[in-house]
Amino acid sequence: MLATRLPTNEYAFFAAFVVLQFVVLATAWNILGGYGGYVNFGTGAFVATGAYVAVALLKWLDLPLLALVAAGAVAGALLGAGVGLLTLRLRGIYFAIATLAVTVILETAVLNWDYVGGARGITVDRPQVDALFGTYNRMLVVLMTVMAVLAVGIARWVGRSAFGRALSAIRDSEDAAEACGVPTLRRKVEAAALSGALMGAAGAPLPLFLSFVDHTSAFGLHYAVSAMAMPMIGGTSHWIGPVIGALLLGTAQQAVTVTISSEVNVLVTGLLLIGFVVAAPKGILGLLRR
Repeated sequence: MLATRLPTNEYAFFAAFVVLQFVVLATAWNILGGYGGYVNFGTGAFVATGAYVAVALLKWLDLPLLALVAAGAVAGALLGAGVGLLTLRLRGIYFAIATLAVTVILETAVLNWDYVGGARGITVDRPQVDALFGTYNRMLVVLMTVMAVLAVGIARWVGRSAFGRALSAIRDSEDAAEACGVPTLRRKVEAAALSGALMGAAGAPLPLFLSFVDHTSAFGLHYAVSAMAMPMIGGTSHWIGPVIGALLLGTAQQAVTVTISSEVNVLVTGLLLIGFVVAAPKGILGLLRR
């Protein structure tokens, strides 16, 4: 059976889930931020949307895990499209501030939503797990592995498609792209919706993974910082860059958590980001190409 072939250290599955979730988030962020050039500081809002939609549907209808992930993806896509229509006419720092404001607004709404725990948070009871996996964490790792593969496959398709070329044209010069006939607003909204769907799907298993969710864990600043830092460290110009950055930074964060403290994670992320911005502005891929 699969459960007997996997490692027995449960922390290994905890760390693997976190790293794989970062692969999904970094890949999703790069679709709009890397290909399109629009820096999104609202990753926490999309993760929390997926998480709280999953909590609400689990409490209301007791849906299975795959249905919760699908619902999280739909909610994330709708949020991405809505935020995109409202904010993607802005550029540069103004768009980044707007996405950060969305996170604050949604967190305030959740704090006042008693059905999902409000400011107190809510405990989530895990359903029974199939004997094939042994523990629920192992099953979630398998699920997140599939999600990471799908996210990377989607990003690879975007990078090679006409859609991706349109986003690259918008990143290089939006005015020139529009003059050449690219429907810039539509492409940006589509990219925001696709990015939001992947982020929402990645956030949906979070309540079952932690067995508890509150606004601090769902809207954590580390989601926004890490999702932006990982593609920049790996390289934003190619679909493999966010994967490299996520594996490198995610593994480093878990090592720091075990050896020092989990509170140092954001510090490690910031120092690595500063170092790569100064020494390798195009990330690891840029260094390899050089």
